[in-house]
Amino acid sequence: METGGGGAMSAVAHAIWDGLAGASLLDRANLALGIAGVVLMVRRSLWAFPVGLVAVTVQGVLFFGAKFYADAALQIFFFGALGWGWWNWTRAHDRGDGGRVKELPVTRLAWSGRVWVGILVVMATVIWALAARRWTDAVMPWRDAFIAMAQVAGQVLQARKQIENWAFFTAANVVAIPAYFSAELAFTALLFGVYLVLGLLGWRAWWLAEKRPADAPALEERT
Repeated sequence: METGGGGAMSAVAHAIWDGLAGASLLDRANLALGIAGVVLMVRRSLWAFPVGLVAVTVQGVLFFGAKFYADAALQIFFFGALGWGWWNWTRAHDRGDGGRVKELPVTRLAWSGRVWVGILVVMATVIWALAARRWTDAVMPWRDAFIAMAQVAGQVLQARKQIENWAFFTAANVVAIPAYFSAELAFTALLFGVYLVLGLLGWRAWWLAEKRPADAPALEERT
């Protein structure tokens, strides 16, 4: 006889498989682009930015189609943040000889900076959630607001190449996975599950890169 836990896991697996099997071409593109973008960001490749720009565009279309209008609008911010990050990672004063650019170093926030970012995320979450309760029919506005604001913080810190970005993305992913699964978006839940694993790997990779000697080889410009 199948145990309750085993039955629940089987139901989850079937739901994910059904989502994969019934996914549209746009869903599959979203999965491939999303994973590729995070893998490239883990490796600190400049290709992460053009891939990311396409990925958030596709994600925005999918969210709009699912009537997740706030999430769809948020992709516009991510698009702008990715563009800024692309510029920040390759700005002119970092250029070297021979068409190559020095890699923007991985840095971290001071403790005061972490506190301020945390306070801003909490404040923005409260404002977003109260607005959603007032003007929308969102089922779980506090959860949705936290996911959105943690992702915003992560995206800004990522553009600045600060290692704390992975902490905020990890927190958002942990909350987003059950949120999207409960909304019967198994494909999106799976994608965020992959993001969670890749994010933890990225956190470790950037931590190692932060400790790399300053005279390490430069990152080749691929854009």
